[in-house]
Amino acid sequence: MSETGGAHGILVAMFLGEDLLAWLTLAFGGALFVGNLLAVVKPPSRQLDDANLERAPVTRSLVYSGVGLVAAIWALATLISG
Repeated sequence: MSETGGAHGILVAMFLGEDLLAWLTLAFGGALFVGNLLAVVKPPSRQLDDANLERAPVTRSLVYSGVGLVAAIWALATLISG
């Protein structure tokens, strides 16, 4: 907990803990990694309409998946070390 410098000196706990940014980065990074990787590995079985692509763009999906993996590993390292 941290003490605020307010007039009343009330103790305030940070919303969802002090590692909120690391937890959010882990969640979004993991979702970015898994979602884009699955879009390449297992495309949808049927096309919803003509406006959607039949397959995800492979290069873009793999790059986004790599970015998500790096973010998730970085967040996990931050949570473990701190």
